[in-house]
Amino acid sequence: MSTYDWIVIGGGVTGAALSYELAQKQFSVLLIEQHGTLQGATRLSYGGIAYWSGTTDLTRQLCQAGWQRYPNLAAELGAEIHFRELDLLLTVAADRDPTAIAPSYADYAIPPRLLSVAEACELEPLVNPEAIAGAFTVRHGQVDPEAMTQAYQQAFVRSGGKIVIDSVMGLQRQNQRITGAIATQQIYTAANVVICAGGWSRALLAEAGLTVPLYFTHAELIETPPVDVQLRTLVMTAEMQRFQLEAQASTTDKEQQWQQPDTELSPFVLDAGAVQLANGSLRLGQISRVLSNPQAQVDAVASEAAIRTAVGQVLPSLQNLPGQWQQCLVAFSRDRLPLIGAVPETTGLHVFSGFSNPFAIVPPLAERFAEAASGETDSILAQLSPARFATPVT
Repeated sequence: MSTYDWIVIGGGVTGAALSYELAQKQFSVLLIEQHGTLQGATRLSYGGIAYWSGTTDLTRQLCQAGWQRYPNLAAELGAEIHFRELDLLLTVAADRDPTAIAPSYADYAIPPRLLSVAEACELEPLVNPEAIAGAFTVRHGQVDPEAMTQAYQQAFVRSGGKIVIDSVMGLQRQNQRITGAIATQQIYTAANVVICAGGWSRALLAEAGLTVPLYFTHAELIETPPVDVQLRTLVMTAEMQRFQLEAQASTTDKEQQWQQPDTELSPFVLDAGAVQLANGSLRLGQISRVLSNPQAQVDAVASEAAIRTAVGQVLPSLQNLPGQWQQCLVAFSRDRLPLIGAVPETTGLHVFSGFSNPFAIVPPLAERFAEAASGETDSILAQLSPARFATPVT
């Protein structure tokens, strides 16, 4: 049985990118992914690169570093990722005042520009003018999330890494040191383990008796096959309720509720939006729920109907397209910044999860993580460490 320098748990975009960067530093790396074909939040994501959305020196620096990687990333990885730049249209509901919303965008690195209803419909002809009071727009990046993840995985294997398809059930430990991953097929051992399991990261840490301020929503959307309808822009609501929901559900007083089974911490929200990938398929949605049970069941029929109705109000031609309801877990942290680095009170265990804007900042942060693993000091990673939450979570 081999012992690796690093075991990476989770083969989505975060785990694939991190595995690749660690292998580039000549570490022996094992990537463990439970699905043979990509599933979960990465596959169902919009693939958006919100490089314009930094609001602090830290997030602006990370978004800019990520954006600079993309023009050459496909060549570096040796595979197509379908990178492009397009217009993001942030719609304002008909009963809302766009000028009252504008100040919330003022601090972004590139503030979105306010459009009239006529200008918004000229930019995106599929928008129903009766459903909006205006919109904001800004240039936005996009990749095919599945293609990008596969490109990272393939480049990782070419760099000497190994991928196994197995389900991790827990972490192997000796006293306070984590020494490997306990999976269905066998126990894998390593000097270091890093959890990149997205919304499942919290449950995996809890299985090891560890509580980290990392949470998840149950995200629901509709995935269509390639269609003839052409969406020119990426359409989202200007007032994203999901971020408000995450803030409400991750306050310190909610921690006890997270540890209780089958608890709904706040009512669900629905953000109507749509994006079309390079292959012509669409993602429509999404509903976000904060349920403490990662395996909680919801009413798929009612959810699909609600999503279609909400999307249909803004984009009527998309409402009745063929498609399937999908559900996944989406990780988030208490301050909308990812958790990156050593898990407190353990040795050999790290986390790389909780990204609200993954495609914009995962590439530079994965590279920084690998450099830090090689012994370089990194002041940016220090700001993203789980240890930044000074008040212990109990």
